[in-house]
Amino acid sequence: MEVKETISISIDGKQITTEKGKTILEAALDNKIEIPHLCYHPKVSKTGACRICLVKINDKLLKASCTEPATEGMKIITEDQEIKEIRKGILEMLMAEGEYNWEEDSELKKLAEKYDCLSVDSIFPKNVRDKDFISSKGLKRDENKCILCGRCVKACSEIQMMNVWGFSARGSKNRLTADMFEKIGDSTCVACGTCVQLCPTGALSFQTVLGEGKDSELEKESSICIYCGVGCKIDFYKNKKGELVKALGCDDGPNEGHLCVKGRFGFDFVQSEKRLSAPLIRKNGQLEEATWDEALDLVASKLGEIKKTSGPDSIMSFSSAKCTNEENYIFQKFMRAVIGTNNVDHCARL
Repeated sequence: MEVKETISISIDGKQITTEKGKTILEAALDNKIEIPHLCYHPKVSKTGACRICLVKINDKLLKASCTEPATEGMKIITEDQEIKEIRKGILEMLMAEGEYNWEEDSELKKLAEKYDCLSVDSIFPKNVRDKDFISSKGLKRDENKCILCGRCVKACSEIQMMNVWGFSARGSKNRLTADMFEKIGDSTCVACGTCVQLCPTGALSFQTVLGEGKDSELEKESSICIYCGVGCKIDFYKNKKGELVKALGCDDGPNEGHLCVKGRFGFDFVQSEKRLSAPLIRKNGQLEEATWDEALDLVASKLGEIKKTSGPDSIMSFSSAKCTNEENYIFQKFMRAVIGTNNVDHCARL
């Protein structure tokens, strides 16, 4: 086992030990010391674009902690009055050309609240940019909330490896494009939603699948994705009405926070009005509601009759991707142990 070299540094007067080669921000976060940041995310490579994570090194140098390596004996101050004023100024410049209604929670909103700049009176004219709320069935984009931090670009290229998002133009005309198209729906985007999950400002968001509700009002419940054998862990969010509103990848699962389009959006069937709430039995050519006991007795008698007259291999089964792994296990066990056949199939592409 490789033994990694460690160094000792001081952060806000607290002596800590960290691995050699880690940045100041990584060392701080590893030791539960919070340094504000926007462009940095542990899932993608370092950018050093937003400069919100500035810290003071050895009482004089101001450096971006997300890109500055920690070195032996370094003394770091994460925040003092000077740093507060600089951060507030940076935030005001980042938001100067944008439009923010702060309806939803975001990392940017929390920082704007902390540094008292939710309302920015800027001498710069507003650079009103496009909104794309309908071209994609999965995602929405409001570029007026974008600070060009680059998280979505790296999420798409480094995690999903689709390279859909990119920057175009220069200066004040710099903007995001999807495969160089104006609309997300015209691009090769597969609507995995990774870019939305990493966006710190709300410029990218999900099309609401079921119901509505602010993030602060939503209740989280974790579950396992039903669609394939990977077993991705999902954090589902429901509103006050109990409606599922959105799904985010959970970092604790084998997916490490990532989801495909099915895991991200394939839960709209849960509250569909088309779902059967009671068994139906065809009587005189018409489907009529029945009790579960009546329906199960009918199925058991029919299967038993077919097995007796034609043998167990005359029966085949097709399981559902919208059932849990446990339900599918019981189903195949029933077919093998009770019916006596291996004719069991399953399609995760339903």
